[in-house]
Amino acid sequence: MWSPLAWFMGLFSRDIAIDLGTANTLVMVRGQGVVINEPSVVAIERNRKKVLAIGSEAKEMVGRTPASIIAIRPLRDGVISDFDVTEKMLAYFIQKVHNSLVNPRPAPRIVIGIPGGVTEVEKRAVKDAALSAGAREAHLIEQPMAAAIGAGLPVIDSVGSMVVDIGGGTTEVAVCALGGMVVNTSIRVAGDELDQEIVNYARQKYNLLIGERMAEETKKLIGSAYPLPEEQTLVLRGRNLITGLPEAVTVSSIEIREALSGPVSTIVDAVRATIDATPPELVADLMVNGIALAGGGALLQGLAERLTEETRIHVYVADDPLACVVKGAAQVLENFDALRKVLSPNQRAVQPN
Repeated sequence: MWSPLAWFMGLFSRDIAIDLGTANTLVMVRGQGVVINEPSVVAIERNRKKVLAIGSEAKEMVGRTPASIIAIRPLRDGVISDFDVTEKMLAYFIQKVHNSLVNPRPAPRIVIGIPGGVTEVEKRAVKDAALSAGAREAHLIEQPMAAAIGAGLPVIDSVGSMVVDIGGGTTEVAVCALGGMVVNTSIRVAGDELDQEIVNYARQKYNLLIGERMAEETKKLIGSAYPLPEEQTLVLRGRNLITGLPEAVTVSSIEIREALSGPVSTIVDAVRATIDATPPELVADLMVNGIALAGGGALLQGLAERLTEETRIHVYVADDPLACVVKGAAQVLENFDALRKVLSPNQRAVQPN
């Protein structure tokens, strides 16, 4: 229902779209674009009395903190694992946006992207965190739907659209049509699992213990899901588990592809299972329009080619895949009345008491 007060507040507030990701949190302000893209990491005192750093500054502390400090990721597998820390992180990002404005503004309306497979309890946790952090109104949208909108897919039309959103903690596969998700598959295998497989491979084959950051860099630089035109090598640096001394080992992209084969196959199986559950009329649309890849995992070399070969449907990487979810949430804010139906059911107009 139209409200004069809500309309008046909307004129002056800076509405905010948030992609609350396991690995990174992106914040987009209406009229300004993406203003924050920082890791979802919080550095806090071990007694949990004081937050020391949030975002990029906290990410630099991972694996390097003294005993009195812990650097944690308050979201695991795409859901909130630590409500209090998540609330502080959201409040920090919201305040960072408002402090950048010349004049004080009313509390913002916020649309937050959440994984498609979360429970009602987990939705409530995200919603409460946003409201406690200073939002005047909070709306939730499933990340695969937001990613599809951000990738430019016609989700409101009767034509079938398919998106594979590979984040840090979850991979979301969805077929959308008429403003809803006809088929949705959510698996907790994504970027974090790929990093862990590289850590495991180095440990098992070379008795080399490497950190998460080293594994992530290796994935970005030489990781692949399909044979590369020119295979590459990289030096892994860590600690030898037998001698306890520092050691460097040169690995090839072929080895890293072998290490990543398990999680990649799981993602491929999820895509195939989603297609198998899709009505034939929509499958025909997908054969014409293809499948969009979004999220940080979409940047894994050769993944689009591997999925194209496995599904026999053209798979392509969306423009700016890392920002697809936050861009989709922002488009909902821009065209709220037209896109209201894509918001998470029963979560469309949540306001604080």
